[in-house]
Amino acid sequence: MSIPAFGVGTFRLQGQVVVDSVRNALDVGYRAIDTAQIYENEAEVGQAIAESGVSRDDLFLTTKIWVPNYGRGKLAPSLRDSLAKLRTDYVDLTLIHWPAPGNGVSIDEFMTALADAKAQGLTRQIGISNFPIAETRAAIAAVGKDQIATNQIELSPYLQNAALTAFLKEQGIPVTSYMTLAYGKVLKDPVIGRIAQSHNATPAQVALAWALQLGYAVIPSSTKRENLASNLLARQLRLTAEDMAEIAALERNGREVNPEGLAAAWD
Repeated sequence: MSIPAFGVGTFRLQGQVVVDSVRNALDVGYRAIDTAQIYENEAEVGQAIAESGVSRDDLFLTTKIWVPNYGRGKLAPSLRDSLAKLRTDYVDLTLIHWPAPGNGVSIDEFMTALADAKAQGLTRQIGISNFPIAETRAAIAAVGKDQIATNQIELSPYLQNAALTAFLKEQGIPVTSYMTLAYGKVLKDPVIGRIAQSHNATPAQVALAWALQLGYAVIPSSTKRENLASNLLARQLRLTAEDMAEIAALERNGREVNPEGLAAAWD
């Protein structure tokens, strides 16, 4: 099995806003949806899917286990709760949301519990999110690298994570990029803007195409139907080697997400 290259994210979207976003995304052609327990929108995502008429078999659903549910006795029951909210018997991918080193639950314990949830049929694949190299090594030691379907990490032209992405490539673990547009900051970048103009594309399409050409999956979100449709066109955009080199030069360690107590030491 593999991770779809393009999905729709639902971070920070709640209530009718997320229902409309997911329904519009499905309507314009998305078939992969990314949510999480902490987003508190799984029920609305489930509602949007049910109302869309799209067959469950055609969808790829990802959710993420939140920190209080990492313990061996809590993880699978919490995932069952997520399935009930999502109105499905299984998800396609379940991730550990953050390594949370101060949580008191070892990586070995929660990765083993996650593998057990897979064995029970609650999820078809498992993976990790926001795991630096040391924590990824520990996850590999717990369940084996072949069990880890992806590491979902913050990546954008401003945060390219060279050491971590090189390590993941070496291990054969696919990368999912979130915050690819850096909260919209890269959309105002003059270099991105110039490249976009040269291709008759949008800045968002350029940033997403950059990530796709590096082999990463992307999960951008939007509340606007026209932006959801426009973002999908990044799949057809081919950037030149010169374009890619110019974007590579934008690296500035511009991390947007670094929650205390949840993040481990970054590489």
